[in-house]
Order: sequence, then C-alpha cells, then structure tokens
Amino acid sequence: MDRRVLGLAMAAKTITRADLCEAVYQKVGLSRTESAALVELVLKEITDCLERGETVKLSSFGSFVVRKKGQRIGRNPKTGKEVPISPRRVMVFKPSAILKVRINGGEPTEAMKLAGE
Repeated sequence: MDRRVLGLAMAAKTITRADLCEAVYQKVGLSRTESAALVELVLKEITDCLERGETVKLSSFGSFVVRKKGQRIGRNPKTGKEVPISPRRVMVFKPSAILKVRINGGEPTEAMKLAGE
C-alpha cells in the first residue's frame, strides 16, 4: 500500500526556505533571485509582526499568536530540585478549520471557504 495513503509520508520531507523559493520560481514565474527575495520579505514581515506581539492571521491557513507566560516553579526531572522558570513570550500556531480538514484528506465545505476559516 502507498505510504501517502496511510499518512506516513508526512514526516518524510522537511520543506526549507530554498524549497519555498523554488516553488515560487516554478509557479509564479519570477526569477530565482526575485523568488528568494519575495520569500524572505514575507518571512521577515511575519517575524517583525510577531516580535511586536501582533497576531498574524493568514486566511484559510491559520494564525501565529504570541502569548506571555508568567514566571513559575518547575522541577528538574533528574534531581527533583525545584527551579524557577522565568517569564517569557512563546509563539503558537493555530491552524484554520480549512487547513485541519485538508491535512486529514478532506475537502473544505463551501461555507468554510466563504468564511475564510
């Protein structure tokens, strides 16, 4: 049986910046240099927004959200000793309903498409 049918191919390949640049080059028709610059510009804009604590929502894809975590006490699993964990910001990705359906092999409904989920 084909591995893709079983969903086992998901971890088989990691997509890199170079792969994204190549896809833009192949599908949009820009030069390789322009394609690379476009990918870098999009990634930089997303990064800059997240650094400022803004949410980045990409319709039909998902949202990147920065959350603040307060200080807490953790435990070293090896020694059992309690250690403070400093406050920090973390980034989480929340996939859209459309993306969830698509990664599970389904087709998004018209209502989902219209809502831009």
